[in-house]
Amino acid sequence: MLLMDVKDYLTKRGRASLDDLAVHFTVEPEAMRGLVETWVAKGRARRVNQALPCGTCGKCDSATSDIYEWLGAAARLPAHPCGN
Repeated sequence: MLLMDVKDYLTKRGRASLDDLAVHFTVEPEAMRGLVETWVAKGRARRVNQALPCGTCGKCDSATSDIYEWLGAAARLPAHPCGN
């Protein structure tokens, strides 16, 4: 699996949970987190903080419930800290 495969999956879906990604690519969630976080570091994806639908039942693993959203082109940073 390549980073481009993760990109293609997120591009088509728009957003996906870490668990969905891990199941789709048949990898451990922590290995998948490392791949997706590469895109996050590049500014192409972000982790969306979203409340779990079940509230606080304690049955869900919140670590694999992280939602990732594809942003597209990398965010443009100003050339200078003042914005110019």
